[in-house]
Amino acid sequence: MNEISYDRELAAIIDHTLLRPEATREDFDRLAEEAKKYHFRSVCVHSSNVEYVAGLLEGSDVIPIAVVGFPHGQLTAVAKAFEAHDAIANRGAKEIDMVINISALKSKHYRMVLDDIQQVVRACEGNPVKVILETASLDETEKICGCCLAKAAGARFIKTSTGMVEGGATVADIRLIREVVGDELLIKASGGIKTVGFARELIAAGANRIGTSQSVKLVTGQTAGEGY
Repeated sequence: MNEISYDRELAAIIDHTLLRPEATREDFDRLAEEAKKYHFRSVCVHSSNVEYVAGLLEGSDVIPIAVVGFPHGQLTAVAKAFEAHDAIANRGAKEIDMVINISALKSKHYRMVLDDIQQVVRACEGNPVKVILETASLDETEKICGCCLAKAAGARFIKTSTGMVEGGATVADIRLIREVVGDELLIKASGGIKTVGFARELIAAGANRIGTSQSVKLVTGQTAGEGY
């Protein structure tokens, strides 16, 4: 049997993502099979789907991730913490990607933002939390503040984008985030990553993880289409 030809180094840091609300069980079956076939780092789905996906991934080297407060981050801190705890304790998630309270951040309600992230971090009981800034919606000062608050709250990653608003990861934003957080936090670049070249630029700028729905096309050298 011939070996599959693909970029194993890139595949190992990809979060294979499916967050379309109309996605079916057949779509998740395919997602999990692709993740196992190409040895992606993880599969990233809504918390309501993570239990099903975790079952499909059992026994593999791919981990299940759930998004929390997705896509706008406007749930209360208590609601986000409950969603995160349920996803990990009862549904098999190993990491949580939470959306920051963008409104509170832009309103300079920093205590609210800090508490929001801290409650989720505590609810995850040591499992890694990624804080999604939605960088396309923030100015430079807001990005810096968001990074500092996530770091102070005990998050493990800064993540650029949900992929649900116009604009996504940029090399400039990855460099800025790395400058702010240093080596203490990891960075997940997501949103609009459709070419291997761009993914490599983001990694060179400091990204540790790549989130995309175009994973298979990226690692096999095909041209990626529309998507997260």
